Amino acid sequence: MALIDPFARKITYLRLSVTDRCDFRCVYCMSENMQFLPKRDLLSLEELDRLCSAFVGLGVEKLRITGGEPLVRRGIMTFFNAMARHLDTGGLQELTLTTNGSQLHRFAADLFAAGVRRINVSLDTLDPEKFARVTRWGKLDTVLRGLDAAQAAGLAVKLNVVALKDFNEDEIDTLLAFCADRGMDLTFIEVMPMGDMGDTDRIGQYWALSDLRRQMTQTMTLTDLPDRTGGPARYVRIENTGQRVGFITPLTHNFCESCNRVRVTCTGEIYTCLGQEGKSDLRGPLRTSEGDDLLIDAIHNAIGLKPKGHDFDYSRGNEGGKMSRHMSHTGG
Repeated sequence: MALIDPFARKITYLRLSVTDRCDFRCVYCMSENMQFLPKRDLLSLEELDRLCSAFVGLGVEKLRITGGEPLVRRGIMTFFNAMARHLDTGGLQELTLTTNGSQLHRFAADLFAAGVRRINVSLDTLDPEKFARVTRWGKLDTVLRGLDAAQAAGLAVKLNVVALKDFNEDEIDTLLAFCADRGMDLTFIEVMPMGDMGDTDRIGQYWALSDLRRQMTQTMTLTDLPDRTGGPARYVRIENTGQRVGFITPLTHNFCESCNRVRVTCTGEIYTCLGQEGKSDLRGPLRTSEGDDLLIDAIHNAIGLKPKGHDFDYSRGNEGGKMSRHMSHTGG
C-alpha cells in the first residue's frame, strides 16, 4: 500500500543516513568535538538493506544516501551494490548520494557501476584557506580530485553551496563559472538551525537566498524553471550562460506543501520532517521480527504522524524552530 501522509502527499523519496561520522567538521553542521554514536547502535548493512527494501515495496522510488559522510562507512559499497537490484527491477528509479567529496577519488567508478548516475557534492568555497576554515579538517585539493574522478566515471555532479554571510558572498560569480566550465548544476542552500554549534553564531551565518538572488540579477538574467528533481529546490536558468541553478530556501520560502520525503537515521529513527523533533522507531520492529509486517506497520504509523511543515525562522533575530539534533544526525 502506498505511503500517503495526512495531507495527501505521496511519499516517494527516502533520505537514509548510513553513519553519523564524518571526516570534516563543517561549522554549520557539527561542533568540532563531536560525540558520535556507539557503533552497536547503528543499523548493520544488512538491516539497512532490509529497511530500504521495505520502503521500495511501499512505493519509494528515489533513495538518497547521506551521513555524516556516507563514504566513510566501512563496507558501504556492499550496500550500494545490494540496492542496485531494485534499480534492475524498476522498483527504484534513482539511487544517489550526498557527499563532501573527500572519498570520491576512491569510490566514483564503483558508485557508477552500482547504478548511481548523479551525486550531490557539498562545496561552499573554492578558496583553499576558507575551505579549511569552514570544514575545519578538510583539504580542497582532495575534493577537487574527487570531482574529477566523479566526472571521469560518468557521474553527473551537482554542487551544494550553503550561503554563508561574510564568507562566500564574494564567490558567487566564481562558483557559477566553475560549474559552467565543468557542466555541473549548482544549488544554493540557506543555513538551517540544526544542533548546538557551541560558539558559532548561526544568525550571523545566515544569508537569505532572496538577497543572493537579488545580487545575481544585477549582472545576470534569471528565468524561473518548472523543473523538479524530487527534492525541495526551485530552479532558474541563467540566460547569460545557459546553466541551471537551484535555490533551497527553508527559511525565506519553505517547500513543505510539496514534501514527498522522509529521513531515516543510521540508528533507525524516522523523521518525517527535517524541521520537527517528532520521530518514530524503526530499529525495534526491524530487530524483533524476521518478517517485515511489524516494520511496515511502523512505517505506515510514522507517515501518519507527518506534520504539515517546519517552523524554521530567523526573522525575529533568534533561531526560531531550532532542532536539538545536528544536521549530521538526520542526514540533511
